[in-house]
Amino acid sequence: MCTRAVGTLAHVLEEAGLATVSLVSNRAHAERLHPPRALYCDFPLGRPLGRPLDPAFQHRVLAAAFGLLRAPATPVLADFPESISDRADEPLACPLPPRSDPALPPAVDEARGLRPAWERTRARIGGSQVGRVVSADAIPDALAALARIAQGVPWTEAELPGELPALLMDIRCYYEEAALALSDHVPEARAAESWLYRRTQTGALIRAVYERLRAADPPFPGIYYVLPFSQQEPSDAPSF
Repeated sequence: MCTRAVGTLAHVLEEAGLATVSLVSNRAHAERLHPPRALYCDFPLGRPLGRPLDPAFQHRVLAAAFGLLRAPATPVLADFPESISDRADEPLACPLPPRSDPALPPAVDEARGLRPAWERTRARIGGSQVGRVVSADAIPDALAALARIAQGVPWTEAELPGELPALLMDIRCYYEEAALALSDHVPEARAAESWLYRRTQTGALIRAVYERLRAADPPFPGIYYVLPFSQQEPSDAPSF
């Protein structure tokens, strides 16, 4: 949730008699909105508690946030004393499975080979973010549909198993969760994202689909959701 929405919601809840504490990632917005109690955390976006799989660090963040409930007056804006840099331009270094079935599209074969790694992560964290529109079992078939688009089949006829933005998010979660099992350390912020889009067959496929959709007729309505801005080159930007 954006800082503006967090600040507004906090004021509404406080007026109803509920004490609130906010974790904010944009200090300038918090200074303008004056949420009752806010802890500014200089962490990469998407990591409000800092380092994943580091409960000790996350508990320090939560303890600092809840400690603001003892402040004698509001509004109060405090800074968490530790920062984490965003190193998204450094793709995660982890191995990819060798080709198993050359008859399959490379991305489909790759995704099948990553299934054991994804299973290890799911067992480790007790769940998965995959499942918005497809399960892990259906990821290869979803990639086969994307391969049809890359090969020239109109996106309206490619038999996608769900809306493309949500489908791409399932694919991304599947790969990033597999990467957690393949890496020997907790990834830097968005390093697994960069690994997906810059090092894998599926990343290459998504880029090819993006190029097809940019030139599609009828135009694809959700082009902004196909390739993250953080992974685009200046020449990738859609034109109007």
